[in-house]
Amino acid sequence: MFTYIIRRFLLMIPTFIGITLIFFVILQIVPGGPLEQEIMKIKHAAMLNEGGNSGIGSTDGRESLISEDAMLEMKKFYGMDKPIYVRYLLWLGLWPRTISEKELVVGDNYRQNLAFRKIGYNNFELQNWVKVGKQDGEVKVYESLVGGDFQFEDIPALPQFSDIKDNEWEINNNWEIEKLNNDSVRIFKTEFSGVFTGNLGNSYEYKESVMSLIFSRVHISLYFGIIGFLLSYFISIPLGVIKAVKNGSVFDMGSSIIVFVGYSVPGFAFGAILLMLFGGGSFWDVFPLGGFRSENFADLSFWGQVIDQVHHTILPICAYAIGSFASMTILMKNSLLENLGKDYTRTAYAKGLSERRVIFVHVLKNSLIPLATGIGGLIGLFLSGSYLIEKTFNIDGIGLLGYQALLNRDYPVSLGFLVIGSLVMLIGNLISDCTYALVDPRIRFK
Repeated sequence: MFTYIIRRFLLMIPTFIGITLIFFVILQIVPGGPLEQEIMKIKHAAMLNEGGNSGIGSTDGRESLISEDAMLEMKKFYGMDKPIYVRYLLWLGLWPRTISEKELVVGDNYRQNLAFRKIGYNNFELQNWVKVGKQDGEVKVYESLVGGDFQFEDIPALPQFSDIKDNEWEINNNWEIEKLNNDSVRIFKTEFSGVFTGNLGNSYEYKESVMSLIFSRVHISLYFGIIGFLLSYFISIPLGVIKAVKNGSVFDMGSSIIVFVGYSVPGFAFGAILLMLFGGGSFWDVFPLGGFRSENFADLSFWGQVIDQVHHTILPICAYAIGSFASMTILMKNSLLENLGKDYTRTAYAKGLSERRVIFVHVLKNSLIPLATGIGGLIGLFLSGSYLIEKTFNIDGIGLLGYQALLNRDYPVSLGFLVIGSLVMLIGNLISDCTYALVDPRIRFK
């Protein structure tokens, strides 16, 4: 088993590379990417302003609307100034990434953005001063201490350049210096930063780290995913047992109609029907139209918060659970029927054991094996089927985040979502295999 697990982990590496490479190439070659969308926005703005300025030229349709310098800067921002294989290696973190660069004349200075500090819903920049000077005839890059837009508790406000004393400058040798002409130089820093170093990049849309965006929403998707998963198991197993015991009865036929109707209706479509019926539209106003919680949730009492949370949970959970509920009920019924027809069951009946004892002591355990192998999918619950359901109920989880990223061509978020989804599904499949071997002694991995 240990050798098998190690082999599966090693196989995950090329599988992960293959999945991400295909998705990355598709994103890069399909039309309508973030660069094209940004160009369209600029052209549209230029047409509204009858030509505009700052690199935007005529709108007569004969000349390029964007200057070459502006286009080059935009390509650099979106990483389109490099070949596609370099972009992929950069994204993985296997190619040195330029994290900061500037063209300066010796003696010039500028304010360098280092990071953002989020306070409430506002982001504040942390900066320092950078200047290029000479020491013993060699060009050096000097940096000041870090400061903020204003004084934080632990970080002072960044002083004006002229207020910095000579002894407060430090030479930073991490900068690489490229001489251009005369006293002009290009200074830049590189580092290996990407998926393999835990950096999924920054969102084009939100201007935040993809990791922080995902982790700030993952608890919402996990909440609905775990409840839906447990609810579908708690309903499907006893219902499947009853349907198998009463196979061919009126109850079995009637419940089968409900199960197959549930199986044929997608979760998001079922959610839309529930909202129409119970969301205060043309019928009953029983449940809210969507959202994770009410806006005044923090002002409610403890029990008020519990009721409010349950109120916002019932309809989305029904949409989450309906698909797996139908498939697992049929799987449970068929598995139990198959085991009821085997020799060891007939032997148990021949010994005079009661039907209840035969089913719940001897047959049920073996019948649960197909369902037990789905336990590994538990870690992928916050991803499975949540795109459209969270969109339907306007739940601000990572499913809605991924959906909006696809619409807005927010490639870093889409790729970050792919990385996490791929990893959890690969690990989930391994857990399913291990669970299968644990619950069924006939299974041996070599």
